[in-house]
Amino acid sequence: MSNKKDTKKNLVFKNRKAFHDFTIMETLEAGIMLEGSEVKAIREGRINLKDSFVRIIKGEVFILNMHISHLSTTHTTYRPDERKDRKLLLHSKQIAKLYAKVTKDGITLIATKLYFNDKNMIKVEDGIAHFLEHKIFETLHQSFSNNTTLSMEMFDRDVQTVMNEYLQGSI
Repeated sequence: MSNKKDTKKNLVFKNRKAFHDFTIMETLEAGIMLEGSEVKAIREGRINLKDSFVRIIKGEVFILNMHISHLSTTHTTYRPDERKDRKLLLHSKQIAKLYAKVTKDGITLIATKLYFNDKNMIKVEDGIAHFLEHKIFETLHQSFSNNTTLSMEMFDRDVQTVMNEYLQGSI
């Protein structure tokens, strides 16, 4: 029985896409406001942080686009929205510091990890991150070079057909 409780405490959900697309400069821990059925769903692993991000709205911090699936045991009339905005719990001084850092160009807040702490409370690890622009440029360059080679091949084919028609005297 005690082994079951230990495994439940060690549940950690990471946002792997965030580590791929961003350089994490600093992290901080925040609490999160959830409803009862959402906590049970997280314990079952029904959470996705992939496209989630953090915004400061009117002096409060919210995590947006975090997906928590419904439980099958939840009553149909009491099912919260799966992608609703959830408030993060931080002190006002922490929010002011975050706001000062985020107003700089290229700096953003992202949710990197969601886990249960020692007191069995759900915490969200937020990261102050810088977007990796070179990844986008690499993908754009690859798609551009692929498109240019295709268009050059099409151009060569068109020139060849026009030359053949000219030599045959049909033009």
